[in-house]
Order: sequence, then structure tokens, then C-alpha cells
Amino acid sequence: MVPDARDTARTDTALADAALFGALVTEVPFGVAFLDGRLRLRRANAALRALLRGGGAGGRNGVNPVGRRLAEVLDGEFAAVLEPALRGVLDDGRAVTGLEVRGPAPADPGSGPDGSAPGAPDAAVPDAGGERVWVCACLPVRGPGGAILGAALIVQDETVRRGVEDAITRRTERYRSLVEATTPVVWTTTADGAAGEDAPHWRAVTGQTPEAYARGGWIAAVHPEDYDRVAAEWRGCMHDGRVLEVDCRVLTASGGRRHFEVRAVPIRRDGAVIEWVCAGTDVTGRRDAEEMRGRLTGQLSAAALRTARLQQATSMLAEALTVGEVVRVIVEVGQSAVGVDHCTVALLDEGRTRLTPVAPADAPSGTGDEAGTGPDGPAVWPDTVAVAEPTVMSAAARDGRPFVAENPVELRRQLGEAAAATEMLRGPGEQAWVALPLLAAGAPIGVLRFAFTRTRFLTEDEQVFLEALAGQCALAVERALLFEREHRTAEQLQRSLLPGDLPSSPELRMAARYDPVTRHVQVGGDWYDVFKLPGNRLAVVVGDVMGKGVLAAAIMGRVRNALRALALTDPRPAAVLSGLDRLFSATEDAEQFTTVAYLVIDPSTGRGLYTSAGHPPPLLLPAGGPAGLSDVEAGTPLGWPSHRQQASFSLSPGDTVVLYSDGLVENRRRGVDTGLSDLVAAAAELPPDAAADPRRVVDHLVARLLAGYEQSDDVTLLALHVPASGE
Repeated sequence: MVPDARDTARTDTALADAALFGALVTEVPFGVAFLDGRLRLRRANAALRALLRGGGAGGRNGVNPVGRRLAEVLDGEFAAVLEPALRGVLDDGRAVTGLEVRGPAPADPGSGPDGSAPGAPDAAVPDAGGERVWVCACLPVRGPGGAILGAALIVQDETVRRGVEDAITRRTERYRSLVEATTPVVWTTTADGAAGEDAPHWRAVTGQTPEAYARGGWIAAVHPEDYDRVAAEWRGCMHDGRVLEVDCRVLTASGGRRHFEVRAVPIRRDGAVIEWVCAGTDVTGRRDAEEMRGRLTGQLSAAALRTARLQQATSMLAEALTVGEVVRVIVEVGQSAVGVDHCTVALLDEGRTRLTPVAPADAPSGTGDEAGTGPDGPAVWPDTVAVAEPTVMSAAARDGRPFVAENPVELRRQLGEAAAATEMLRGPGEQAWVALPLLAAGAPIGVLRFAFTRTRFLTEDEQVFLEALAGQCALAVERALLFEREHRTAEQLQRSLLPGDLPSSPELRMAARYDPVTRHVQVGGDWYDVFKLPGNRLAVVVGDVMGKGVLAAAIMGRVRNALRALALTDPRPAAVLSGLDRLFSATEDAEQFTTVAYLVIDPSTGRGLYTSAGHPPPLLLPAGGPAGLSDVEAGTPLGWPSHRQQASFSLSPGDTVVLYSDGLVENRRRGVDTGLSDLVAAAAELPPDAAADPRRVVDHLVARLLAGYEQSDDVTLLALHVPASGE
């Protein structure tokens, strides 16, 4: 029987459809399989076969999947997820999508060059042994009458896409952390400049409530005198899509004002601006200084000498570390530039209700109140002055502007008879007065008072000069207050970590000395420690942390406490330094530099163990022998891990050993090698009876090594002496 043309056409169409379907299933970059009603695999494309053959997706190596049940070719989490899902598809005919399975990446010799299965798309995937992610879909396969004949399984490798999403998430988190860690305040707005997300960091500066910020945005905090200019520039940038760069004053939460540089950058998508990222940098200190310099340049052109003196004062104030040093500079400049007879600097308390006069750094004590100084002797001031009282300084503090009285008549007119009489009694022979508020960020922090012993008409140039000097004084006082607070904190911390009394022992005499570089320079990281160990032994430590201030003192405290804990667990020097290396690697910056000399000694025998982490070698003073330095290898500083070693030592009766910091032997004019030679020479000059007294030893070494040199670093010494018979 010959088929008619219609049958032939239908057959050709079916074959073409089957070929097209087969080609699509074969070429798609994801796995496709068909299963019958008993969940046996009937067809599987090359991508799915590769996953099963390579062990990926939970497949078992070497197993031909066609004709087998899923449980025979899949194992682990993959089978546990797919079996119930496929069974549900066969039971109720509803498709199941979005099934996620994670498993190890295949390690198969037949896999692609990048670790992907043959037939999979080219993409960066994890190395063998890493984790892969698959997303699966289970679909019902129906016959012509709608009966469910089986199920289709589709497996898509999502590893690359998930990896990209994770990378984007990590970068977003890093960006957020960077924004929060940087000095500028960062916020975002919508494309039209409205407040999109909340900006808590900006509101912390301006004091705006969340509701107020949502209504007015960042620009609502701009100073009224700058608002129109900034708003016009902001509108123009939003209209043109260009970067905004503008300087303005911003009203703050405390009621003052700060200068900010605001920069807003448009974020585009498909050519359109979708939002703005804004950053505000507080430049108040710089702007105040710039405004003061500009005003000085414009108004003091005819007073070149006074300008030079002000520049000299600025340089001197920049070197002043304490408020007392600032006052001393102001007194010197006021007397030389304007002929001031008495000068007083007073600071406001936290409540801004009382003024406290400050004495110059070198003022003599015991002469009454030295806060107001002049060639005729100090002005007499009480400990504090209430801002509410009618005084020259109080008036300037209350009003926030200069107070000027060129003669006693003008003083009485402004203060009243009784207050003027009291004011004149405080300074011998005062006849003219000027008081200027010290302003920081627009708010008063104190008052600068000048007085003359003759009536004095101040020219406009002189008034400008004094106001400029007050501005520089305010900046210096603010900086000095911050320094004194940090110095006080660091010094208290460092002193609290040094032992109060050294352990006493009839078999071992000890003496320690710690000399900070000066009272007005940041404290360093030197420390020493002596503590008891089990077995009647002693641990002796001298260390030096690189740097100055609170950070160095804090690191010193961490190292000291960790060393004590490690020594009480295992006192061997090599074990203790190895533990400190691990601590440094985990907690400190890679650039941090700390040296330690550590020894364990039995006072009853004089024997012990010693090690060093980059510390200067101990000074040895043997009884009846020449002084010298230990030849034990110093090792690397803490934080540069190395194989830590320890050396045995023994102190005989009459022997002395001295541990010290590099501040004793090294300074700006003397290198460490020369200093070590000088140390040995100084030890050789010890009087015979001094070697038996550790206190005399350390005092002699400090006196000799620092003679003729300016001390530029902290100096720490710790001496141990084993008494000879009869000492």
C-alpha cells in the first residue's frame, strides 16, 4: 500500500519536529532528561550525562543513566531533593521549579579545561573540590489525552551567576564599610535631589530629625546666608547632570556653624541619572584659618612689621603643645607688637558659665595668681570669674565680640562704677583694656584680655591685629586642649602599667628607672616588668613599642598583659615570644614594631634563660671583669614571626646585668653602634663600690649617656645584681 501525499507530509513534519527538538535538547547548555512513570531515565542530553558521568550534581562515576532509576544514578543531597519533587509531579501534575542543590565541583579528567563539564557553557567556575550550585525544575510530560506519561528534569548550573552575585554583595559591603570609615560624611539623594534613604551621619552633624531630613534633605541645613547660592548651583547640576562642587556653611546640632565642602556625583543608568552620591568634608579649621589670613592680608597692608610679628606668633603657636605654652607666646607677642602691659588668657568651663585664667608655661609659682602677666607684676585674679559678672573678660565672653575701653571713663560707662573700680584693682595701674573672645567653630572657648598702663587709642590696624592674634590663639588653644587630654590619658595608662615596687629578694637586688622624654611630648611605649613565677623564679622584662601617644600605650598594655599570661602558663622565654608573635599577627598592624628583652632567673642560683625580640643587648658587669654586651642573637621584633630561641645564663655573686631601651643609646646625633660603645665605656667608669648598688648603676649610666645630648626618646633601665658574700 502506497502512502498518500498527506501521510508523507505528516511523517516529514514529525521527523523534522523530532530532529529540531533533538537538536535543541542536545545543544542547550543545561541538563535535560525525561523520566517515565517509575522514574526511570529514558532520555538525557549530553550536558546532563556529563554531570552524572563526572560525579557532579551527585552523579556516580561510570554509571550509564539511561534505563535506571534516579536513586541508582544519583546520591547524596541531589537524590534526596529530586525524588520527592518528581514523585509529586507524577502524582498531581504540577510543575516544581527553583529547586536548589549544592555540592562539590567534579574532579574528572574528562571535564573541560576550566573545570566545567563537557558541553557546558564557557564560564568561570570553581576549581575541583569547590562548591557548585544547581537549580532544578521538574515538569509533567502529558500524552495527547492529557494523561501524565512521565516527567521532564531540567538542571541548570548557577555557580557562575551566584558567584557574581556574591562578589557584587561583597563589594557593596566593602563600599559601605569604606564610606563609614572615611572622614567625609556620605549620603545619597534621588535623581531630583530629594532625600531618598536616611542619612544618619549627616543628621548627626546638623541635628536634623529623620522627619525634617525627609522633608528638606541635606540642603535644608545650609546656612541661610549661603542657601540661595547653594540651591541655585544644586538645581543647575541636577538639570545638566554635572558634578556639584560647592563650599558652604552648615548649621550644626550644637547651634554653631561649620564650613563644609560638598561634592555630589550623578549615578547614571542607560544614560539617565538615577541618584546622586554626595560627600561632605568638614573644612572649618582650614576655612577659619584661610578667612583670618585673608582678612589680615587685606587690612594690614600698611602694618608690615605687625604682620611679620603675627606670622612669627603663628609659627610659635604651632609649636606650642600646652595651653600654658600658648599663653606664654601670646604674652610675648602682645608686649612686643602692641606694647601690652598685662595679658590674660581665660578658658570657659564646659557649661560656659565661668572663666578660669591660665598661667603661662614658665610662670613662677608662689606669687599669687600668675594668670595675668606684665612687666609690672602679675594681675590679681580669683580662681574663676563668672560670665554673668560685670568684668572686661565676661563681657567679651557673653557678647562674642571684642570689648574695648580706651580709658577709665569708658570702662565706667560700660561696666558701671563699682565693677570698673574692681577691674582696675586687679591690674596695677591699668588705664586701657581690650578683651577678645576666643572662638572655635563659631562658639567661644575663652577670652584673651590685654591691658595698658596708660590710656590707649587703638588704631584700626592694631584692632585688626589683635583680633587676628586672638583667632590664632583660639586655634592653638583648641589644639593644645586636645593634646593635653590625650597626653594625660596616655601617661596615666602607661604609668598604671609599670610595677609599683619590684619584688624583693636577699639573693637578688633590683632597681628600675623610667625617664619620659619630656613633660610636653607624647608618651612612648617603653615599659618594664618583674613578676614572680612558680618555683621561686622571677620573670624580668623590658620592652619598647614603636610610636607615641594613646595608641602606643594601649599596645604596650596588651603586650605586657599577654606576656604575663603566657609566662604563667609556660615561662620558657622561647615559648613566651612565640605566643606574643601569634598575638601580634592576630591583633596588630603589619607595620607595628615592638622589641622585648625577657629573662627568667632563679634568684637562689643566679641561673636562668634569656631571649630577645630585636631588643638592644643586655649590659653585663661581671665581678672583677670588664663590662661588655651579651652576644646572644637578638632575633626579630614581635610581629615578624621567626623560630624563637633562648640561651642559658648564670650570674655569679657580684655580677650585674642591665636591660635598657634604645632611648638610652640612640638619639638624633648619635647612632646605635656609637651609643652601645659609649654604654660599655660608661659602665667601665663605675666606681668600684657602685656596682653592688643597682640604683647607683642605672643613675650613673643615664647621667653619662645623656650628658651633652638632647633626650629624644623615653629611657628605661632595669638592673639586677647578685650580692657577693659580705655585701
